[in-house]
Amino acid sequence: MMILALLALYLWMPRPLPPLVIPSGEPQSSSWDDWGGSRGGDRYAPIGQIRPGNVMHLQVAWTYSSGEMKRRSAAMLTNSTVETTPILAAGSLITCTPFGRIVALDPATGREKWVHDSKIDPNFVIPNQYICRGVSQWIDNAVPAGAPCRHRIIAATVDLRMIAIDATNGRSCAGFGKDGSIKVVEAVPPRHLGELKLASPPAIVGDVAVVGSMVLDNVRAAAPRGTINGYDVRTGALLWSFEPIPQDKGPTDKDWIGDARHHAGAANMWSVMSVDSERNLVFVPTSSASPDYYGGLRPGDNRYANSIVALDGKTGKVVWHQQLVHHDIWDYDTPSQPVLVDVTRNGASVPAVIQPTKQGFIFVFDRRNGTPLFPIDEVPVPQGAVEGEWLSKTQPVPRLPKPLFNTRLRPEDAYGFTFWDRGKCRDLIAKHRYEGLFTPPSTQGTITYPAASGGANWGSASVDPGNQIMFVNSSRVASLITLIPRRKSAGSSVELSAIADVSPMDGTPYEVKREFLLSPWGAPCTPPPWGGLTAIDLKSGKTLWDVPLGTIDDKLPFKPALNWKLGTPNIGGTIVTRGGVLFVAATMDRYLRAFNMKTGAELWKAKLPAGSQSTPMTYMAGGRQFVVMATGQHMWFQTPAGDSLIAYALPTAKR
Repeated sequence: MMILALLALYLWMPRPLPPLVIPSGEPQSSSWDDWGGSRGGDRYAPIGQIRPGNVMHLQVAWTYSSGEMKRRSAAMLTNSTVETTPILAAGSLITCTPFGRIVALDPATGREKWVHDSKIDPNFVIPNQYICRGVSQWIDNAVPAGAPCRHRIIAATVDLRMIAIDATNGRSCAGFGKDGSIKVVEAVPPRHLGELKLASPPAIVGDVAVVGSMVLDNVRAAAPRGTINGYDVRTGALLWSFEPIPQDKGPTDKDWIGDARHHAGAANMWSVMSVDSERNLVFVPTSSASPDYYGGLRPGDNRYANSIVALDGKTGKVVWHQQLVHHDIWDYDTPSQPVLVDVTRNGASVPAVIQPTKQGFIFVFDRRNGTPLFPIDEVPVPQGAVEGEWLSKTQPVPRLPKPLFNTRLRPEDAYGFTFWDRGKCRDLIAKHRYEGLFTPPSTQGTITYPAASGGANWGSASVDPGNQIMFVNSSRVASLITLIPRRKSAGSSVELSAIADVSPMDGTPYEVKREFLLSPWGAPCTPPPWGGLTAIDLKSGKTLWDVPLGTIDDKLPFKPALNWKLGTPNIGGTIVTRGGVLFVAATMDRYLRAFNMKTGAELWKAKLPAGSQSTPMTYMAGGRQFVVMATGQHMWFQTPAGDSLIAYALPTAKR
């Protein structure tokens, strides 16, 4: 018995962690050059030190605090969102804070090397949002190595500037605009600071920096237009502009009926663009024309809105475009960075562009000419809108890949933890209008499923290029949209509350109220999982696996006996590696997770100190593979504030 007891004690004793072993051929260092890993946004790292067999040993390697929690007021922090992903440039890990500070760190240790303060205007008001998703880089091969500003960081700021700084020391590039900064001026000026802002990293194509804008939704019909501008990356001179709302006299039968185009705004690019450097193409995902939920003043399909648009990087001319939603009145923007990857079709390799959408669709096109690689059908959709509205009779739906989740929702489909809350959800669904995807908004109240914050959002997808498998996370909850006949007391901006927001849609007959479709206990009324992670074979279009993403255990008033795999709404994206491990955070439960890319099995997770609505990144430095995650407040998710960048790595062998 003693021998058995000793054997049991040995088996259960804590074991020393295995020493770090670098696989043969593994690089000592690697790159993550752009916000999406590459300019094509594949979010793939060809490194494999971290594998399914050792990922459970990941531990914190270093933590960096930007100091913004102490530097900013409580009001500013509440009005901020952390969605940044760092890049590697000039031997540094470079990131930005929501307040415009650009920081360079030692990739192996997290030691601060330099800081550039963009000194953004401090007078934003809720809900205008301090935000910076990331920065871009450019190397001037026309000047000798070591010359000042040969290697540049290009960044856009919320107060409508684009700046250029030296990647080696953070100093402003004097030859770029005025003292390293240019003002981005739009044809329709914003009503107030923050109605129009810049948040995403500029796209770099050749010697041109291309920047889009973010327009505050539903404030007015005649909102600022979502102009795309191309600038000389050396001097900051404006080279070209593209208007997503055409100002010329193009086709009018379905695009912009009458003179509607001259009264509409937005159709902006608030997400992230992708670049095909070989073909000199910039891929632009555009949003809805304004306002989001009433289109009676902009009849027609609204050409270039809700589209993927391929522009010539030198001239800004349209090479091709595909509209993914006709006449959007659901806020179904094209939300995510297009992903560029080569796909095998009929035995030949085709340069493709993949566009995930809020509806849970995945569109795949030949990026040379916009030809769909899987058939797209024009499907009849519900009709019968409020007076004055114009509706498209059909909407484009790809046959493959299949939608990321089922959007059928009947009263009997309602979810609840008990008969009582399920009954309340059943009553809510029965009370309001829902005839499937693309049911028009109404004064009765229309269920929008998925919600405009759902589906595959700005985090986009990641792709294993060798196996041609795409991975994407999605939110699977519904919202309730109610059109309110305009009141005399209607405000001039968005009114926020804990459960809903009301927006004026100035210039239209209606205001709009938006709220999530929730039970009295605050849980979604739609069937779980409420967040998911999906793998799709791009060669065949078939779904390989689909698993819940996130848990609500910490939201419950009791500790469940089992780990309920209900998923959570999520914002942020995935990254994948040659080692067969996928990393994603994004969920409301504040975990960074690792999954087996072959099976979808969850392998590891680590609790983060603050909000996790950003996309991680990974690289090799000093012989170790690091996974880095930015954490902090997310204004719309109301996650905890923070200012930390956290790096995880496998433990090193003790010396």
